[in-house]
Amino acid sequence: MAEVTIKNVSKIFPGAVLAVNNVSLDIADKEFVVLVGPSGCGKSTTLRMVAGLETVTRGQIYINGQIVNDVPAKNRDIAMVFQNYALYPHMSVYDNLAFGLKLRRFPKVEVERRVQEAAEILGITKSLKRKPKELSGGERQRVAVGRAIVRKPKVFLFDEPLSNLDAKLRVQMRMEIQKLHNRLQSTMIFVTHDQVEALTLGDRIVVMKDGLIQQIADPTSLYESPVNRFVAGFIGSPPSNFLKGKIIPRNGELYFMDVGIRLKVLKQQHEKLAPFLNQEILLGIRPEDVYDKLFAQDASEEFIITATVELVEPMGSEIYLYFSVGRNSLIARVSNQDTATANQDLQLVFDMSKAHFFDPKTDKAIL
Repeated sequence: MAEVTIKNVSKIFPGAVLAVNNVSLDIADKEFVVLVGPSGCGKSTTLRMVAGLETVTRGQIYINGQIVNDVPAKNRDIAMVFQNYALYPHMSVYDNLAFGLKLRRFPKVEVERRVQEAAEILGITKSLKRKPKELSGGERQRVAVGRAIVRKPKVFLFDEPLSNLDAKLRVQMRMEIQKLHNRLQSTMIFVTHDQVEALTLGDRIVVMKDGLIQQIADPTSLYESPVNRFVAGFIGSPPSNFLKGKIIPRNGELYFMDVGIRLKVLKQQHEKLAPFLNQEILLGIRPEDVYDKLFAQDASEEFIITATVELVEPMGSEIYLYFSVGRNSLIARVSNQDTATANQDLQLVFDMSKAHFFDPKTDKAIL
């Protein structure tokens, strides 16, 4: 069993810098939890407090029900994989993997067994005699992960371990870490600033900003039901569009309106939007939920606006189209079969069933 509980934890650095602000999080045994957010949001500091590498200013951290605030890092039965690999350059891969076990005076037979097992899991058996400088970035990261595996800890901690790899290797290592979790069935806490990594790896994702947890949810819920504008804008690529306008009643219907924009609000959205009639509001919609009418011929005119293409950005299997309408700018993510060109007027269909509305005063989701 390896449950981790973070209860009302704060971290204040010298100069009264509040890095982590009253964070609470329960991580179940065998769960893979990802902490994600922009640089400086407190995610790595939170991880380092769990590891025992930073002291806790306020609150408690529990591992398997035992409070570990004053337990040294070496006695917490955790293993951490760092961004910079932290390998010993003068040692072979074998010795890097075995070093921690030798320090703990494991028998030679057990050291050999664990090293060989970790090397086989990670596909680095043929590299055991090589030095880190002779390895690629992906191989070095495997060694760093292997050094954690041989410990057989209760909890694995990953601090942005893929950020030094190129794009292709990042995808490959994401898959390897997923396979590793499935094979080891261990509790894992993974820190990243990359929302794609978060969505692909986590059983649950913890979105942080300014030392505060914004939302905790599984990837699908986080994507489809963001609790505020920050989460909606941070999760997803390209980020959500946010359009300023007002909710205007017309003949028993509600419309989101601004200069060049008139979009019908669905009936099921009326009740929650009723308190905001004739008030400024934010409509959030993801680029993939805005279509070129060429590919949605049966769309109702009440869900269509006309906008001028400012920029066309081919992305291989898809195209990003950039527009401005009045005071609003937006992006549409369309098929690579789209023939739109810069300076062309285009009819855009909004899937209003996927629209979110946010209170501009609080940035909280209305629906």
